[in-house]
Amino acid sequence: MEYYGYIRVSTREQNPDRQFIAMQENQIQKKNIYMDTMSGQDFSRLQYLKLIKKLKKGDVLVIKSIDRLGRNYREILEQWQMITKRIGVDIQVIDMPLLNTNYSHKDLTGVFISDLVLQILAYVAETERAFIKQRQAEGIAAAKRNGIKFGCRKQELPDDFIIYYKMWDEGKISLRKAAKALQMNYSTFYRRCKEQKKTEENCSKM
Repeated sequence: MEYYGYIRVSTREQNPDRQFIAMQENQIQKKNIYMDTMSGQDFSRLQYLKLIKKLKKGDVLVIKSIDRLGRNYREILEQWQMITKRIGVDIQVIDMPLLNTNYSHKDLTGVFISDLVLQILAYVAETERAFIKQRQAEGIAAAKRNGIKFGCRKQELPDDFIIYYKMWDEGKISLRKAAKALQMNYSTFYRRCKEQKKTEENCSKM
C-alpha cells in the first residue's frame, strides 16, 4: 500500500505551499506528490493522469480539499467514484475527515453517509462559485452604468512624439535622449515607438 498526494493550483500565480505543507504533515513522500498548475475545468492534466495510472487497489490518495479533484459538481463526483469504486483506492480529505474512506466508513451505512456528504459539499462548492461569478458580473455591470471604465488607460503622447520617433528610427538620436526630451519614461517611450512602427508596417501592407 502506498500513500500519494495530489496538489492543484489554478494558475501559475497561485502559491502551492499550503498544500505542500499539508502533505508533509501527513507524511507523504516527496516522490509520491503530484502537482498540476492549471485550471481544473477538465481532467486533461499531465500529472493527474500520471497519478491515476500509478494508483492501484489498496493505495490511499491524499488531497487538501475535494475541489482539488475538479471545478464542478459532476466532475468531482465522477473522479471520486472512479478512484474509490473502479480503482479501489481510498481517499483522505485533509480539510474534511468525515469524507475519508480509509478508516472511518468501512460499513455500508458509513459509506452511504460519506457519499451523501460528498454530494452535498460538491454541490455547495459549485453553487458558491456560480454565485461569486454572478456577483462579479453584476458589480461590473453596475460600475459600467455609473460611468466607470475598466482596463489600463494609455498615457497621452506628447505633441512632438512623432518627430522624436522619426529621429530615433533614423538613428539620429538615442532612445534615452529622445525619451528625456519628451519627458517620458524610457521604457514607455520605447514601447510606444514599437507600437508606432507596427502601425506603420500594417498601413504599408494595405
